[in-house]
Amino acid sequence: MRNIFLVLFLFVSVAGFSQEAGIIFEHDSWNKVIQKAKAENKLIFMDAYTSWCGPCKAMQARVFPDKKLGTFFNDNFVNVKVDMESGEGPALGLKYPVRGYPTLFFIDPKSGKIVNQALGYKSPEQLLQIGEQTQSKKKGTI
Repeated sequence: MRNIFLVLFLFVSVAGFSQEAGIIFEHDSWNKVIQKAKAENKLIFMDAYTSWCGPCKAMQARVFPDKKLGTFFNDNFVNVKVDMESGEGPALGLKYPVRGYPTLFFIDPKSGKIVNQALGYKSPEQLLQIGEQTQSKKKGTI
């Protein structure tokens, strides 16, 4: 009986760790995200979304959990999700205008300027390519 509980515990533990395989998003205020990005000398990757957006939900379910994408984005960016209709979202929407959802921004934390952006649903492969292109642009901005 103990072996069954041990196996069950290990399975639940592994399942919990596997959820962290993708992109890890910060849950702090915008100012803290900026401070962290400056301290780590990284660009900010901001997923500008809304709660009602179908493609946003699809990216959350199918794209952001991708392990390869998570490794690259977690190593190279400070990642944040912003609901553009609540909390700090409306104010950030004035600074970073959104034409549709999702809009994916790459922001220089020192200048506050957009280094790159993409509109709409992106596959893990497409988002990785955009991230790599953005990272190569970073050398000239940060």
